[in-house]
Amino acid sequence: MIYFSMIFLGLAILCMFLHVFSFIVVLCRRFWKPKGIFGEGEEEKVTILRPVSNLEYGLRRTLASTFELDHKNYEIIFCVADKNDKAIPLIESLILEYPDADAKLLIGNDKISDNPKLNNLVKGWHQAKYPWVVMTDSNVLMPKTYIADIFSRWRKNTGLVASPPLGTEPENFFANLEAAFLNSYQARWQLTSDTIGNGFAQGKTLFWFRDILNRAGGIEALNCELAEDAASTKIVREQGLKVRLTPMPFAQPLGNKSWRAVWQRQIRWAKLRRDSFPLFFYLEILSGVVFPALCLLLFCYLGGAAYSLILFYFFIWYFVEFSITSIVGWPFSLSQALAEIVRDLLLPVLWLSAFSSRGYEWQGHNVNIKK
Repeated sequence: MIYFSMIFLGLAILCMFLHVFSFIVVLCRRFWKPKGIFGEGEEEKVTILRPVSNLEYGLRRTLASTFELDHKNYEIIFCVADKNDKAIPLIESLILEYPDADAKLLIGNDKISDNPKLNNLVKGWHQAKYPWVVMTDSNVLMPKTYIADIFSRWRKNTGLVASPPLGTEPENFFANLEAAFLNSYQARWQLTSDTIGNGFAQGKTLFWFRDILNRAGGIEALNCELAEDAASTKIVREQGLKVRLTPMPFAQPLGNKSWRAVWQRQIRWAKLRRDSFPLFFYLEILSGVVFPALCLLLFCYLGGAAYSLILFYFFIWYFVEFSITSIVGWPFSLSQALAEIVRDLLLPVLWLSAFSSRGYEWQGHNVNIKK
């Protein structure tokens, strides 16, 4: 009994160590100023591709941020699949509002995969005129230093620079729940993995040197996986190169969210992770506070320790998360704190849900996982 109780205690301590370590990584990256081999890329010419599909919260602001970057050599290509898309008038008005910008709108759909965003981007990739191309989701709010931040992570063995989203401006509890998933869970672990040299691409920002993707067959090669970020990661690694993440994530304003929208998005991403990187996905059941709490409960039961130890464990766990989340400037409030606790309770359910009927809905399209 004592032997097994010590195993459970060891697992709980290991989980706490990894939890604290990952937040220390986030804290350090907040003040990290890396230098890439191209500096801030001031002289490099960049094409920005922004796939757009329908109107969403803060769209004018996020798209307008594309025109206001501290970079002199870049073009903007907005990609829309449907000629009747409600976002088209907004894009056209922004292009008129910034007449000095090198910007254009392309409309049309090239179906090369079951991924609607990838299909939307094909025309933009082929019309891009510069050697550097960044694919940036329409809901990313670009800071003025966006391109400089990306170039700061480019090294000789870099094949791609990406960035997870940082959920900002939540206006109701479910938006806070989405931020809890995006920020102190997914972004934290992605930044930690990148820090130890095992970066994974995130589709919100994918920054390519064209020749690297062209060596694999061009943008059409990204249809080797359902998710373009998973495909990007594998293509880069197959060339002996590394995926690197920006020092910190870029903002994605959230506004109001419904439970259904948040949960379906998380299930979609979980299914994609399960399909593309199964080993890492299987380990996700160990993340969050539920697994170490169960280990500690078994330790107390088998070892005769006071059950109040579990409460102390919870206090340390969330004190670290709440304090560092606040220090690095990520959204934090009482509602956000509650959302982070609810998120941890949902993680095992989410993990199990990823093994449900294959396929999901994405931007109105039914997508089947065929592997």
